[in-house]
Amino acid sequence: MTKTTRLNSVNRTPTPDLKSKIYVLDTNVLIHDPNSVMNFDEHQVAIPITVLEELDKLKSSKHTASADCRQVIRKIDELIGNAPPDQVERGVPIHRPDHQSKGSIAIFMTAPESNISSLSQPLPNDLNDNKIINQIVQFQQHAPHKEFILVTKDINMRLKARGCGLQAEDYHTDQLVSDIDLLPQGFVELEGSFWDSISNVETLTEGKRTRHIIPKDTLEYDIYYNQFLVDAYGFIGKVVNITPETITLEDMSKDKLMAREAWGLTPRDIYQALSLNLLLDPDIHLVTLTGSAGSGKTILALAAAIEQTMISKLYRRIIVTRTIQGLDEDIGFLPGTEEEKMEPWLGAISDNLEALHNEDECTDGSLDYLLQKVPLQFKSLNYMRGRSFQQSIILIDESQNLTPHQIKTIITRAGTGSKVVCLGNLSQIDTAYMNPISSGLTYLTARFRQFPLGGTVQLQGVPRSQLAEFAEQNL
Repeated sequence: MTKTTRLNSVNRTPTPDLKSKIYVLDTNVLIHDPNSVMNFDEHQVAIPITVLEELDKLKSSKHTASADCRQVIRKIDELIGNAPPDQVERGVPIHRPDHQSKGSIAIFMTAPESNISSLSQPLPNDLNDNKIINQIVQFQQHAPHKEFILVTKDINMRLKARGCGLQAEDYHTDQLVSDIDLLPQGFVELEGSFWDSISNVETLTEGKRTRHIIPKDTLEYDIYYNQFLVDAYGFIGKVVNITPETITLEDMSKDKLMAREAWGLTPRDIYQALSLNLLLDPDIHLVTLTGSAGSGKTILALAAAIEQTMISKLYRRIIVTRTIQGLDEDIGFLPGTEEEKMEPWLGAISDNLEALHNEDECTDGSLDYLLQKVPLQFKSLNYMRGRSFQQSIILIDESQNLTPHQIKTIITRAGTGSKVVCLGNLSQIDTAYMNPISSGLTYLTARFRQFPLGGTVQLQGVPRSQLAEFAEQNL
């Protein structure tokens, strides 16, 4: 993170140009990444007592983050061990898996006792955020030779801390890109003909498949597995193999892609066609579809899921989950089964099921029949922890609202023969303390860029309606 420093005890004379860094972690950082206490290298990590109290309150609630809170508490307990109270406040060395002790973890129980000015509590103690800031200010005054840095994902808390003379920063350890425009779109659109820049190619035909092997250094852009190359003359190539010297492209027919059908649904544009290709490919185990509201993410995923459970029988069931603010807190107070409790928050699924059958003579009858025949299950995020779903296609709607840790929790539930589809719009994030850069969907897309069994497409436009398209562009 920074150059190596050595922690000084409170009574030791500090080195003139070298200060001990103490990173004070806020609750939202620990929930965002339960392993964050391990990610500050040789520096000291401090947990205010107020943060522990917040974790304790959340750990037994029905909140989505309750399991994360319990994991954080277990991690802190493991690191603290049987250390005596004075060492807990001073700092317990962190013993890492490589058997090298780097950095330490401390719990700030109370403010230090010293004759400090009345400005030691610049904020009223009516809010937990203020209590944490006041405590750090007091520690900073008591030990000016140390450098205290508040780490929080709450922008307003960072502003208040800076107003009190403290250093404050966001948590960036799991941030893989600095701009979401750097995320892979899943395709490269080329002006002119793709073949104009290719001088050496080896073409192989295997049954109905045609593949082209070209030198890797002839392409001037990043290449990753299951990426599509689309030129202005109708050529579409899908990257199916990458070696240090060559790239293998599968020749895709644009007409066949546009005519591909899933449960009666055909794509409206080439971007939907590319998405449907990934969704229906049995060799692709992870698909991420991003795009604005109305671009067709949910209806494409749902049609492909029904097609592969009802017709091709590739999967035994469809698991649908999502998370929004308040969902997992409120779900326990609703009557009925888990599916019935989840139904109000999964209206998008019902709407798209209706859209897939809007030309039937009796839409209601078609939907009732479909819901009886299709093994479609709605799952709350909390109910997915500890489960293992075999031969299932898992649809994660509104995945832009998940943290990287939550995304990992869901995807690791996929068992043998399962496929995960993540749907999201990075411009519509409803989760507090999260932005497009820190979203779990961004983390997933960047991390799985070179995964041979994964693919992504950023859908373009808003085929839903002219009204929706104008609103997306102008409001």
